Amino acid sequence: MTMRVGRIPYINCYPVYGAVDRGIVPMAGSIVDGVPTALNRRMAEGTLDISVVSAVEYARDWERYLLLPDLAISCDGPVRSVMLFSNQPAESLTGKPVVVSRSSMTSVHLLELLFEHVWKAKPVFIPGNAEAADLVDPAGTHEPARLVIGDAALMLDSGALHPRHADHSPYRYHHTYDLGTVWKEWTGMPFVFAVWVAQRTAPTAEALGVHASLIASRDWGLAHRDVLAQQAHERTGVPYAACLTYLSGLDYGLSYPHLGGLTEFYRRLTLAGKVEPGRLAFLSAAA
Repeated sequence: MTMRVGRIPYINCYPVYGAVDRGIVPMAGSIVDGVPTALNRRMAEGTLDISVVSAVEYARDWERYLLLPDLAISCDGPVRSVMLFSNQPAESLTGKPVVVSRSSMTSVHLLELLFEHVWKAKPVFIPGNAEAADLVDPAGTHEPARLVIGDAALMLDSGALHPRHADHSPYRYHHTYDLGTVWKEWTGMPFVFAVWVAQRTAPTAEALGVHASLIASRDWGLAHRDVLAQQAHERTGVPYAACLTYLSGLDYGLSYPHLGGLTEFYRRLTLAGKVEPGRLAFLSAAA
């Protein structure tokens, strides 16, 4: 059986799939690209066997999935690709529209928690997009704030998205908030944005084989961040140094501290009524 393996086509996935893409690490599976919400949907429909999914997706349907051990996208401080850009301080956004990305519910739920518990504000969340093509005039007069994720956040923050990015430019926001940093300051914990999961119905041997390939590819990627940063620079226009800093600031494991941050996020979502109580269950040879 050929496993169908989901991949987010953002820079943050380069370290996990880079060696597979280059044929350095073989993997018995076909890769399917999609934004986080698309991969979440395909896993829920059963049209993917293994995928990276948003942390919230696992919490919502944990009985369906098994976590792949030691594999996640997380940060312990700045994440640099999940950003709130605002023309006003976050604390003053009560009643104001905040455009939120529809491609990552984990980032949206994290933003909601930060507004409630850190900034003590109640904005009006408006579904929008986070792709570069949708940010033609992101600081328009009718948009006080916007949550931007993935490559678009890096491009907007670095000025690669709009070359006129300067203090006098209409594309310049007065306030930027890195959600990874704000979470760390609030809780003292790392934040896990995405995890890799397998369908509980997937054949165990094949799933373990894909997991082993992803771990080997991840290890190669972490040892070759410079190569991946150059690839990211060429694809997005974000300066090489910014790409290297970004990739160096992410963690792709799932250690005890990461699990602590993940379960704290789930605990707060449960208290807020966003997800039902659940458990962490991992893929293993005895699954």
